[in-house]
Amino acid sequence: MKRFIWPVFLIGLSYCQEKAAPPEPILPIPDERQIAWQELEYYGFVHFNMNTFSDREWGFGDEKPEQFNPTELDAKQWARIAREAGMKGLIITAKHHDGFVLWPSAYTEHSVKNSPWRDGKGDLIREFVDACRAEGLKVGIYYSPWDRNHPDYGKPEYVTYMRNQLTELLSNYGEIFEVWFDGANGGTGWYGGANEERKVDKFSYYDWPTTIELVRKLQPGAMLFSDAGPDVRWVGNEHGFAYETTWSNLMRDSVYAGMPEFSEKWATGQENGTHWVPAESDVSIRPGWYYHAYEDHKVKTLPELMEIYYKSIGQNSSLLINFPVDTRGLIHEKDQEAILKMAGKIKEDFAVNLAIGADLESSSDRGKGYEVSNLTDGDFNTYWTTLDGQIQASLELDFGKSVSFNRLLIQEFVNLGQRVKAFTLEKEVNGNWEKVAEGTTIGYKRILTFPDTEAQKIRINFMDGKGIPVISEIGVYSAPALLFPPKISRTPDGKVSITAAEESQQIYFSLDGNAPKVGENAYSGDFDVLEATTVHAIAVDSRSGKSSEVARVDFDLAKGSWKLISSDSNAIKAIDELSNSYWTSPANELTLDLGQQVDLKGFTYLPMQARYPSGYIADYAFEVSADGKSWKRVAQGEFSNIQNSPIEQMVRFEPVNSRFVRLKALRTADGNAATFGEFGVLTR
Repeated sequence: MKRFIWPVFLIGLSYCQEKAAPPEPILPIPDERQIAWQELEYYGFVHFNMNTFSDREWGFGDEKPEQFNPTELDAKQWARIAREAGMKGLIITAKHHDGFVLWPSAYTEHSVKNSPWRDGKGDLIREFVDACRAEGLKVGIYYSPWDRNHPDYGKPEYVTYMRNQLTELLSNYGEIFEVWFDGANGGTGWYGGANEERKVDKFSYYDWPTTIELVRKLQPGAMLFSDAGPDVRWVGNEHGFAYETTWSNLMRDSVYAGMPEFSEKWATGQENGTHWVPAESDVSIRPGWYYHAYEDHKVKTLPELMEIYYKSIGQNSSLLINFPVDTRGLIHEKDQEAILKMAGKIKEDFAVNLAIGADLESSSDRGKGYEVSNLTDGDFNTYWTTLDGQIQASLELDFGKSVSFNRLLIQEFVNLGQRVKAFTLEKEVNGNWEKVAEGTTIGYKRILTFPDTEAQKIRINFMDGKGIPVISEIGVYSAPALLFPPKISRTPDGKVSITAAEESQQIYFSLDGNAPKVGENAYSGDFDVLEATTVHAIAVDSRSGKSSEVARVDFDLAKGSWKLISSDSNAIKAIDELSNSYWTSPANELTLDLGQQVDLKGFTYLPMQARYPSGYIADYAFEVSADGKSWKRVAQGEFSNIQNSPIEQMVRFEPVNSRFVRLKALRTADGNAATFGEFGVLTR
């Protein structure tokens, strides 16, 4: 009998042990709003407003309310698709830069109440809110501080107007989870008929502290987004990518909404940041934010969307994906197909956590309540950590047998601050440890991707940090391979080549406008495309027989016979069919002899794609000439948002027959000499 007393006594003592003291937080730390928000991870944007019907990215402000007239508007469809895609909320463009508002505001006539939609009795914000809540989605509001329509913009009276509208939005539609303020402020506009440029001091004009106080009063649980936060910050680009090193800490008092140098200096956050202002990565599922029919074939592919997922959520950021709702008032079928494929692939990649069931050991732990078993319990609020001062530590996982894996997921318990500055993943090979991958910051969630690797034992080493590691969850996964669409390119002389991601893949293509079929028209070498032609192509894996998504490129006239009217030999880079080369024009223009009379219907302009951009054309003029001497202007306008979204710009105009063409930069985004990444003409 005595031999049972001692073990029972020890068990009793273990139950009496007190939980070890928690580690001290490392400031800054998130507040309650931010803790709730970070759990969302992934939500949607809806860009639907006057620009949808004017076919612009940024309206000028002179549009008429009667232009807004969706024929099949169904906010329930938006919400259903968002929920099926795994999103937790939606944010709608209640007012964009053109000033048109989607609710019957008492403070303006530039509103849906004066549109033919719903006979002027509609309230799109109400329909949107009701549809979201029916699907269990949180509701967010985008409101542009800039207003190119309002006659008082730039004056104190406009700020009062803005706050009156915010009061309507934040008082009449229930709980709002995020209020989104755009950083674009001031410039040319209609302004009630003034048709002029108005600049504002972005730092002081809006008196942001008072506006923030208003939002806090009306929506105490809402996150406020802008470049500077105060609750969540812009990631600094519109590609949907965070950074290899992404801190949630920000030197918030040093930044403000719309500051020119934000992307370069502040977007990644700072290790010594004074406030907790995590990053939000925003990106559109198409090149543009608003719907344009000519982008129906440019919806992001599954590989592109998954890259965005891993470089946003996988790099300590939330992800905000935009749906450009079409003129019917529906999310387009191709957008729906793409986002649901993404949702399915995310589930597939993270279906089985190999860490669950593995034997876990740590180089040290803090004591009761902070054991390694917390790392795979699925509860973010439990965590493993070390004794004070033990910044360097390691975790070892033994799967019991050799397994294949290609993903590592780690979450810090950031409620106590962001800490880790460097970590590595190793595998055991014949008794030695070999590095598989490495990372810098972790934050709320970090996902490392790497080629398929096999091992029975792996080790995660925390190499450096602002304090001891405090890790909430880990996951090890084997994501099935993704078949990438082939790449289609053309030389200036018109030679088209198609390449697959792997040599073992077979390529099939078509030139008739239809999708290619497996086994028909196999690609065997370069071919000529000299005139307007659409090339489609797929890659087929020889082992599995699976096909990639369809790649598509719309080519127009080959450029080999074009002559540049310039003494600078580098000007050829503007028409060399290489997107990563560019030419800087001291004269702020590009002039070409097409070599023959051509029926022109438009042109394309790709801004330079270099790492440090300069000279993006913001306002343009396009001219044509039969003899190169007498010129006629056939198009003039702006390339909206080109600074933040440097995608190919496409301009169409009434057909004109000409031989000489000239693209002029009337204004560049940064005031530097105009740069030309690539120029092309449209003939169909």
